[in-house]
Amino acid sequence: MSQDTDPKKPPSKTVLFKSLLSEGNKEQALELSEKILEESRSLEDRNFEEEAWIRMERALLGAIEQEKVGNELRWCVDRLASVNPGSPLHGLALLNLASWHRNSNERMMALVTLADISSDAGHPVDVIGLSRLESGRILSSIGDLEPAMRHLWMAMRRLSSSAMPAEAIVCAMEWLDIALDDIDPDSPTMDKRIVDAKPREKPGMTMVPSNPEDIKEAVELILSNALKDVSGEKRDDIGLILDASETLEETQWRKAIEERKNEIQDSRLIEVLQS
Repeated sequence: MSQDTDPKKPPSKTVLFKSLLSEGNKEQALELSEKILEESRSLEDRNFEEEAWIRMERALLGAIEQEKVGNELRWCVDRLASVNPGSPLHGLALLNLASWHRNSNERMMALVTLADISSDAGHPVDVIGLSRLESGRILSSIGDLEPAMRHLWMAMRRLSSSAMPAEAIVCAMEWLDIALDDIDPDSPTMDKRIVDAKPREKPGMTMVPSNPEDIKEAVELILSNALKDVSGEKRDDIGLILDASETLEETQWRKAIEERKNEIQDSRLIEVLQS
């Protein structure tokens, strides 16, 4: 994941570097990054934050040996925690380090790293939302579904409030995919579960029923976006809505989709709607 910095007066080399990254010009970006890194270290007033950013980008771009990437990303996290803790860049560095741990099959270390991103630490809402999404995915992958659902729900809430609607819908879909397996109207809502949640010593294999009201909220969020354009050969979002409609016997969701049946291209959905 790359940084989207917004310094008041960014140096021209920094602007060019970002432009090269956005255009996919990796080799030119790496060549320029060496000059920026050298300047950040040679200035009388050393720019530690810029140095950490450039070193993080170079590690992600493959400019260093693979076996050294983890240590380099950890250095960036530690340096940013020292010079600008709680900043968007610090949060981004933590997200990147967590991704490296997850890709290295070190899921517990990834969860520990993601837990360092919080409102108490001063991190922005969007970064917190992305960290909760990643935590939810990791917990789901190991079968620890109760906290996975809480993290995905928190991510949905955070990202919905931070002008990241596409990511919020992804959270709703991943939460709904779990929630539809076990439903109980007497089960506490997700907001209640989040308030009552207590720290655990270690993850486990847990699952709790979902409340129908939460399912309705998630479906409405997904549906509001899905109906903007129902085309596409693989529409898992619409499939989830149809599953929820059948499970909860909420026919209005299916009817809303049936009204757009002629526009649907996903053969699986067409078959379901014709049944």
